[in-house]
Amino acid sequence: MATAPEIPPVEPPAPRFGLVRAIALYKLGKVLILLLAAYGELRLHEASLSGRLLSWAAQRPQGLEHELVTRGLAWFSGLSESQIHALRVVTLCYAAIFAIEGIGLWMRKRWAEWLTVIITASLIPIELWELYHRPNLGKVGVVIINALIVAYLIWHVRARRESDFVHEVKSGPEGGNL
Repeated sequence: MATAPEIPPVEPPAPRFGLVRAIALYKLGKVLILLLAAYGELRLHEASLSGRLLSWAAQRPQGLEHELVTRGLAWFSGLSESQIHALRVVTLCYAAIFAIEGIGLWMRKRWAEWLTVIITASLIPIELWELYHRPNLGKVGVVIINALIVAYLIWHVRARRESDFVHEVKSGPEGGNL
């Protein structure tokens, strides 16, 4: 009688869409917002667009958009060419970093999880400083979301490392079963 071939243990499949992928979408959403901001900054050099924005805001003298548009245009018009260039470079660099994080997280790469932890955690003190000097609910939300992302990814990476270690011990040093 022939014996059945030994079947290696099957690992459970990774979740189709989990919290890591939700974080990836959050990071990729930031990329989209930053690219739109960079595009808008390029378009603001056109006098016709600035004029249209001012006339649009003037039609809404009581609305929040009036204050935001006029304050934003006043701030932007006060920047020198070198400051505008620096703003553009910083915006595109942040977009590139968030794109690397988002794509790496979407592909479930461990290096992307650590990169996201390091970069997000390093920005929390700056966000707290900004929150202290100019508090509002949006900034509170950003700090809380980023702190939760850091905590979850640290837990996730450690849990994955422990499960990889257990799997390696069970399968033995040569990849065979013990």
